[in-house]
Amino acid sequence: MDSPAVLAWYDRHARDLPWRVSPGDRRAGINPDPYRVWLSEVMLQQTTVAAVKSYFLRFTSLWPTVRDLAAAPLDAVLREWAGLGYYARARNLHACAEAVVRDHGGVFPDTAAGLQSLPGIGAYTSAAIAAICFDERVAVLDGNLDRVLARYYALEVPVREAKDELRGALQLAVPERSGDFAQAMMDLGATICAPRAAMCLVCPLHDGCEARAEGDPLRYPVKPVKAERPVRRGHAYVMRDAAGDVYLQTRPAKGLLASMTEVPTSDWAADLPEPHYPAEGNWRWHGQVVHIFTHFRLELDVWSAVVAPEGLDAGWWAAPGTLAGEALPTLFRKVLAEAGLS
Repeated sequence: MDSPAVLAWYDRHARDLPWRVSPGDRRAGINPDPYRVWLSEVMLQQTTVAAVKSYFLRFTSLWPTVRDLAAAPLDAVLREWAGLGYYARARNLHACAEAVVRDHGGVFPDTAAGLQSLPGIGAYTSAAIAAICFDERVAVLDGNLDRVLARYYALEVPVREAKDELRGALQLAVPERSGDFAQAMMDLGATICAPRAAMCLVCPLHDGCEARAEGDPLRYPVKPVKAERPVRRGHAYVMRDAAGDVYLQTRPAKGLLASMTEVPTSDWAADLPEPHYPAEGNWRWHGQVVHIFTHFRLELDVWSAVVAPEGLDAGWWAAPGTLAGEALPTLFRKVLAEAGLS
């Protein structure tokens, strides 16, 4: 793999991202902030750059340093994270910030091995931070890179079946400017060797790419056979008091959407259970919302009623105008919208 060509391309075409130090600034001696790189990498897992930018800017405005984030209440972090999904990331983010402050004096370890000792930091994230911030010569292999390398080597099996081989091949290509090289390869996958387009004529890896030589780069990566996603079903109960406030509660501290805010629901099961309303009222059915989780599809029937607040003391009542500031995951924002609340 032609690493010098990749770096030359990156020097001209690097994306301008709020967590990134440009190639020119790196040459001028400005180093990336591990806190900002770590925060961006955690946010970017399973999420697009476009979706992350506003969250990143808000987080770094509220909590400019890892010490600030560690000192923030978890509830506040979860509220700001709401909408990004995969909420275990937010809980691990807060736990990691606390560990950096408590165990490392507020300074991130400077090796991939050291970074992996922190909560929520796995092989990919540790490699990305170590390469980008400290130029450790370690291969950084993410979803974009999977696609680039699958095309470069015309890989005839799904990427997950050859992950170690791809990582080993990439490791041999990592140059001294490992951080810029890692970001260059990410940019190639995001802009040039994209999921539905391969602009081979302007790609710095054009000459060595086997898929380009075959004439059909979009045939790669080979897709694995997908197992059918199971369906779970249930009911969601939107309760309002006489003043129009909405009853909310906190989900359990462990499990799916742990510690996030919700309206009460039934259990989620393969067969739709009979509705068991949590309070007396004139219950009205609004329709169904569908939400896709990684491992299953959820279908919730949405009900609402005006109820008396007596006995509902496990949660709290929120005015409709304050719902935007609650730590409601996307699923429950869909439920509220189906019931006529924003």
